[in-house]
Amino acid sequence: MRIRYSEIEPESPKSIYSMMEYVKASGIEKSLINIIDIRASQINRCAFCLDMHTQDARSLGESEQRINCIPVWNESPFYTKRERAALEFTEALTDLPRNGVSDDLYERVRREFNEHEYVALVMAINVINCWNRLMIASGGTPGNYKNSELAKSNPDFFSK
Repeated sequence: MRIRYSEIEPESPKSIYSMMEYVKASGIEKSLINIIDIRASQINRCAFCLDMHTQDARSLGESEQRINCIPVWNESPFYTKRERAALEFTEALTDLPRNGVSDDLYERVRREFNEHEYVALVMAINVINCWNRLMIASGGTPGNYKNSELAKSNPDFFSK
């Protein structure tokens, strides 16, 4: 069994929760945050987070078709220009060494997101990448997550 970060350093995830609260208060649509979370979790191969965020997306009414096509969003007609910009940006920031963020991508994202939304988008992508890395390093097991209320009421749940 891997180290349970919440037992060793219970304060450790609080900064991530603060970032999450900032993103939630930013006005970025929860449905958009969910597809960002799903895409980054796919890229990072984080089964725990992928299980969690697909459940959250379904509970908010996201269709199976849109969830299933997130890996091929650029070939699918199911996403808005705003979602496409966010997904492309998510891929670039999640695999930053390989992709970088070109001026062209920056401009496409900025056409869809104002300055404040852009900052929130960067933070949202960073939050999920941080969770992915934490869950992979600590051995988060998919299948235990029930809904976002569980995680909100019991932060230690993430370390199980």
